[in-house]
Amino acid sequence: MSSSLVAYDDSDSEAETEKTEVPNTSSRQTSLPSPSVNRVQYFAPGSLGTKSTYEMQPAEITDSSGTSTVCEDPPEHYAQNNGADFTSPYCRRAYSGHTALAMSYKNYEQTSSSSINSGNGVSQKRLHKDSTTTIKGIRPYIPKRLRQENSSMPEKKESDQTESSDCDVKLGISGEQTLRKISELIKPYLGSKYKLTEVPKSLIFHMSKHSGPVNEIQWCPVREQSHMLLSASMDKTVKVWDAVDRGCCLKTYSCHSCAVRAARWSSCGRRILSGGFDSMLHLTDVETGKQIFSSKNEFRISVLKFHPTESNIFICGGFSPEVKAWDIRTSKVLRVYKAAVQQTLDILFLPEGREFLTSTDAVSRDSADRTIIAWDFQSAAKISNQIFHERYTCPSLTLHPKESVFVAQTNGNYMALFSAQRPYRINKKKRYEGHKVEGFAVGCEFSPDGTLLVTGSSDGKVFFYNYRTARIIRTLSAHKEACVSAIFHPVLPSLLATCDWDGEIKIWQ
Repeated sequence: MSSSLVAYDDSDSEAETEKTEVPNTSSRQTSLPSPSVNRVQYFAPGSLGTKSTYEMQPAEITDSSGTSTVCEDPPEHYAQNNGADFTSPYCRRAYSGHTALAMSYKNYEQTSSSSINSGNGVSQKRLHKDSTTTIKGIRPYIPKRLRQENSSMPEKKESDQTESSDCDVKLGISGEQTLRKISELIKPYLGSKYKLTEVPKSLIFHMSKHSGPVNEIQWCPVREQSHMLLSASMDKTVKVWDAVDRGCCLKTYSCHSCAVRAARWSSCGRRILSGGFDSMLHLTDVETGKQIFSSKNEFRISVLKFHPTESNIFICGGFSPEVKAWDIRTSKVLRVYKAAVQQTLDILFLPEGREFLTSTDAVSRDSADRTIIAWDFQSAAKISNQIFHERYTCPSLTLHPKESVFVAQTNGNYMALFSAQRPYRINKKKRYEGHKVEGFAVGCEFSPDGTLLVTGSSDGKVFFYNYRTARIIRTLSAHKEACVSAIFHPVLPSLLATCDWDGEIKIWQ
């Protein structure tokens, strides 16, 4: 049975048939390519006895690109294949938008109720959202403005990920449990004063997880958590060890892409500040591994030091004539100290943090008048650069825990003693010599009670000097390679940690 789908005022006029507007679900005008139209019957889901009859015709549909698409499939095809794949060979081109000619009764009810004004046949704006039904081979039209917004979203997400990126953290044996515990060996010493330091004799732990030279080690400054030891290595990693109870690695942080030259505990013991030859600064949460602060520096970093009284401020130096003071809270540089030298080797804060010293590699033929420079922290002004006049660089500096003096390690195979007050005079009567430096960044440190001065040596030995007499008390054959650092435990008397150029860390008592 054949009948017209559209109600005409004059059924005999074919000219008016072509001009008559037929509302469809996409609210577009359609033209009738053929006068032969069939009536199609659909059954509503769940109501087999009730017929829902509506009229439809083949239509010329305009897609998002403005191209007209004519579907030549007879209406019976859509009635038989209701809800099936609509990319039929009868369509010369797939179109986007609503599938008005091939949609189910349910979809037709939703579209017709919102787009057709009953009684007058006037097309209205669509009040519903586009159907979320995904049809194979059909891509919905997206406006240009939305395409531009969507294209910028991945870039924003990537930038956010780089800003809040985390370290690659590897847990050791029971690492999460041992980070915050209080060692049973440390508990008896927490309520008492530090006792007299004795020279360690026996080896307790031998830890060799690093695959490159160890540049620096440091005990955790929090007394209750001082069983943890921090190490920075040339193998691009920073490690935290349980160096008192078990002698094992607790966590490994892989934040840097090049060698890590310096790493320091924060005063609270919950964060680690690290810098290396990739010119990156990272402040990492010890437990989670998240980067609280991260910044690209302008030069390779070789030394980092926190301010003694302001825990949010640190100073960094390296392969540059400048030394910078950073504020973690704002992630910005507070001050720049220009020394007009090639490299900063070490930084030492004097008591109260109002002044600090830098050791550099500026050496002339007969003197090194800029080897050690004193700075005013607030004004960034040079206080003095006429402190050390001998022709040797100083790879490390250390402050006495009780007296106002400091010691400078020199490449002349000796340690010099200076006053920590202006004009920072050298003590020419005392010289701690006997060990070898030979170009290595060998560190030195006082014992917590200030009676002993310990230093590593390029031949792998550890030397213990009496601070008062400057005599060698004992020599410990600790490593086969150059021993670059030796530090006393802040709570346990006579407990010593050493590291070498072969990646080994040893604990002595």
